[in-house]
Amino acid sequence: MKILTINYSDINGGAAIAAYRLHRALLAAGHDAVMLVQVKETDDPTVIGPSGKFGKLKGLLRPEIDKYIINRYKNRSQTLFSPGWLPFSNIISTIEKIDPDIIHFHWIANAFFPIKDFAKINKPVVWSLHDMWAFTGGCHYDEECGRYKDSCGSCPVLKTNKKKDISRRLLKKKKHAFAGIRNLTVVGLSQWMAESAKSSYLFKDRRVVNIPNAFDTHQLRPINFKTARSLLRLPLDKKLIVFGAMNAASDPRKGFMELSEAIEKLDVWNAELVIFGASKPANPPYFKYPVHYLGKLKDELTMQLLYSASDVVAVPSIQENLSNVIIESLACGAPVVGFDIGGNSDMIDHKHNGYLAQPFDTQDLANGLQWALEHPIYNKVSQNAREKAVKTYDQSVVVPQYVALYEEMLKG
Repeated sequence: MKILTINYSDINGGAAIAAYRLHRALLAAGHDAVMLVQVKETDDPTVIGPSGKFGKLKGLLRPEIDKYIINRYKNRSQTLFSPGWLPFSNIISTIEKIDPDIIHFHWIANAFFPIKDFAKINKPVVWSLHDMWAFTGGCHYDEECGRYKDSCGSCPVLKTNKKKDISRRLLKKKKHAFAGIRNLTVVGLSQWMAESAKSSYLFKDRRVVNIPNAFDTHQLRPINFKTARSLLRLPLDKKLIVFGAMNAASDPRKGFMELSEAIEKLDVWNAELVIFGASKPANPPYFKYPVHYLGKLKDELTMQLLYSASDVVAVPSIQENLSNVIIESLACGAPVVGFDIGGNSDMIDHKHNGYLAQPFDTQDLANGLQWALEHPIYNKVSQNAREKAVKTYDQSVVVPQYVALYEEMLKG
């Protein structure tokens, strides 16, 4: 069985990291696996990216050209919107040369996979949903509008009042193209994403299952607390609250403002905040606690050190699927506090390995942080976190679920 994983990048971004982890886990389990990307950043020979300077340049230019169609929506929100309309891709011919038995899509926006090309696929397809783009009219998160259940239009992300706007046209275009895929299974990485896909206009008549991302928890494990802090040059005698994401402080969906309000309400005298995923801004926001900005973490070891050095990890997202940060934190024994939204309840067991705050109650978010920072049996909470990650998300548990799905689909 030859498995082709398709994702925009191999390691740039949360979806890329998750897709690459599964790809490597499949290889480690002895399967014939290849990964196809538009932006290749590793030197892994099992990952196929654009060849030559022209191919690489084209891969960088396509996303910019794809955005042209939405640039006229000057008042659109900061939520990512990907049209996927740009043609002139050779990806189908590349797939035909690889000749896989199974195609496994992950995050394929940024003009990587044109919508119209779905109609040309003649292989069984698995599609792991890292966000909502696959079943919306172009947004990656719908800002709770729910219009993907019907026909989109009057898109709140684009801030348009027209019923027949580009989001409705793109949804219809997807409907037409997806009809060509005869053997398709949609994977909601979280129960929330699976239920959202089942209720969508595009996937309500398709098979949807819930299988999470795969993690190597033997590699992603706790490191000695003092060693981790010393290597990162973080204080040994403070309670550290860790927060981070891609564009951590600038993406409203990640909840930076909600976290800021919660920290102002927090009553812990010796706390400090650690922010990763963003460098210190020219005019940093005020916090009543000292702040350490670590910028973007370049490798898993640094990430492992940071989680091991933390007392609590805050994930205050407004919408979230199956957060890598949450599972990575749990694997390193760090309790997590977040709102009870999206897929958070899949991972966080309330007051067992973390805290689920009422959406979007910043006082309750502060209560959760305080609960973790002052827990009388903190070591037990840390142990619970680690056990959850190992039992539910380790690749030895998750990979067999995907392999069983592949084999079932190949049987027709």
